[in-house]
Amino acid sequence: MKKMTARFIIVSFIFGLLAGCANTQMSLYDELGGKETVGQIVDNFIHEIEYDQIMFAYFAESDIERFREKLNEHLCFLANGPCAYTGDTMEQVHAGMNISERDFNHGVDLFIAAMTKAKVPHPLQNKLLAKMVPTRKEIIYL
Repeated sequence: MKKMTARFIIVSFIFGLLAGCANTQMSLYDELGGKETVGQIVDNFIHEIEYDQIMFAYFAESDIERFREKLNEHLCFLANGPCAYTGDTMEQVHAGMNISERDFNHGVDLFIAAMTKAKVPHPLQNKLLAKMVPTRKEIIYL
């Protein structure tokens, strides 16, 4: 009986360790570097837009501080960070802008440049872009 109890305790301990290991997987938000790096990406993206004639036209009348705040929230949320997105839907934000596919892709290029300037490794850039892909249909031609 003692052998069985000892064996049960050892097996339970091993399963406990394995379960603990399974729960330590980092979120994409943490992999990116959390709030600091996401903030750098957002600031870099705003800078990219500011000096780009094509994209600046879409943002000329925007409240940049609100844009900064909501983009930080949205990226945090998409990357499984500790944030809730409290902004308007992508459809609401982009309604009436009639963003073409060409301009959308150009915006993606600027976003990639912003991530690169924040020193985000390409595999992590790809992971974040993959999380953003579903929003494409909510942005173009509205």
